[in-house]
Amino acid sequence: MRETSSGLKVPGEQASAGRSCAFAVPSDLQAEIDELISHYPQKRSASLMLLHAIQERFGFISSEAMEWVAAKLGLQPINIYELVTFYPMFRQQPMGKYAIKICRTLPCALGGSHALHKHFCDKLGLDARAHGPQTTKDGKFTIEFVECLAGCGTAPVMMVNDDFHEGVSTAKADEIVAKCK
Repeated sequence: MRETSSGLKVPGEQASAGRSCAFAVPSDLQAEIDELISHYPQKRSASLMLLHAIQERFGFISSEAMEWVAAKLGLQPINIYELVTFYPMFRQQPMGKYAIKICRTLPCALGGSHALHKHFCDKLGLDARAHGPQTTKDGKFTIEFVECLAGCGTAPVMMVNDDFHEGVSTAKADEIVAKCK
């Protein structure tokens, strides 16, 4: 943990002096962000959209990015940190090239999602008992349990990036992983 210039404790390296941070935003992204902000009557209302834009570009939202967004919107870093930690779609760490999301809600759990998760973890050398997303050492795969993926009738279901898979057995899981190159 480190403390930001405003006193917020966030994961990451030490903060730089003052409100500035080492986070660099490319000019094209800066223009996109300025355009996003212009659509809202108050700057702070653009918070979620800016976080989505940052994550889309960089793959996750670092503590430096949170500070940058806060400064851009005239907010305290805690205001942005609260959003990033509340909404599960925001990532605070890099994801693998292939993000494997396995549904854990009741229909999928009854359909075998926990065994499926364990199978993936065993196959990829990850800890099936660990909480939260886990990424393989080579950065190729990230696996995590997620809430409902809206395929209750064909459980267990999962996604690999944007591809939805239904009725996934361990054999089908092996086929899916083999196609990830």
